[in-house]
Amino acid sequence: MSNDSLFGVHGAALQVRSQRMGVLASNIANASTPGYKAKDIDFQAALASAGTGSIDGAIDNATLYRVPLQPSADGNTVELATEQTAFAENAVAYQTTLAFLNGRINTITRALKGE
Repeated sequence: MSNDSLFGVHGAALQVRSQRMGVLASNIANASTPGYKAKDIDFQAALASAGTGSIDGAIDNATLYRVPLQPSADGNTVELATEQTAFAENAVAYQTTLAFLNGRINTITRALKGE
């Protein structure tokens, strides 16, 4: 059995969410860095592209600069409230995907043990 048939889209989703977590954390860390441009990964676009090629290429193509609602004078486009909200939402979705995969692995393990 391949990983695709075992885990479906959830393996790729976990990888995209993990990469997005890093991008959002970088935005938050650079909230006061002059000239820093906030980025985000379009989850839907990355996941759709992942089916047609490599996941890393799909993530690179789906990484976009965020357009600020209120740009700062120093050129920094990070809006802390927006980034924190996106980070929290992504963290919940990551945990949900991880819990699903964990349940799937436990089911397969029980089936292999004959339980």
